Amino acid sequence: MALKLKAKTRCAWAGPDEIYIDYHDFEWGIPVHDDRQLFEMLNLEGAQAGLSWITILKKRGNYRKAFDNFNAEKIAKYTQSKQALLMKNAGIVRNRLKINAIVENAKAFLRIRQEFGSFDAYIWSFISGKTVPHAKRAAAIRASELMSKDLKKRGFRFVGPTICFAFMQAVGMVNDHAADCFRAQ
Repeated sequence: MALKLKAKTRCAWAGPDEIYIDYHDFEWGIPVHDDRQLFEMLNLEGAQAGLSWITILKKRGNYRKAFDNFNAEKIAKYTQSKQALLMKNAGIVRNRLKINAIVENAKAFLRIRQEFGSFDAYIWSFISGKTVPHAKRAAAIRASELMSKDLKKRGFRFVGPTICFAFMQAVGMVNDHAADCFRAQ
């Protein structure tokens, strides 16, 4: 008699696509405290504006290569000619505003690190350093609105409340897994 394995129940958005399943199972909602990873995810969420997330996931390796593995110190020094070269890179979303936003975000990111010691300390302060459970989603939405407003004030671009909330979900600031999802706990 063959042994039947019980299928894992996932959040509905993960669907049948392997790239989404891997992202859901091994990344989405896991707390991130590494500054470089936080910077990458905030910028990728901004790059996704108006597009599907799977488009960005498929291009993530290209983004890492094009943007020096999201090294903010290097990106902050990008010239107009470097940005013009990025506009020719078919491996990323070729949108002048989004490319320029990553450069400006790098500069703002470095200022925040200097002021707060780390971007991690700054960004997690919007939720007092602890993951917000799904049951308190409204509090996380309010935090994303405050985060958006403060990031914009500090010079960040493509950081509206919806982008900030998606970022918070992605980096584990809010646990938004469905109640029956195996990752909910």
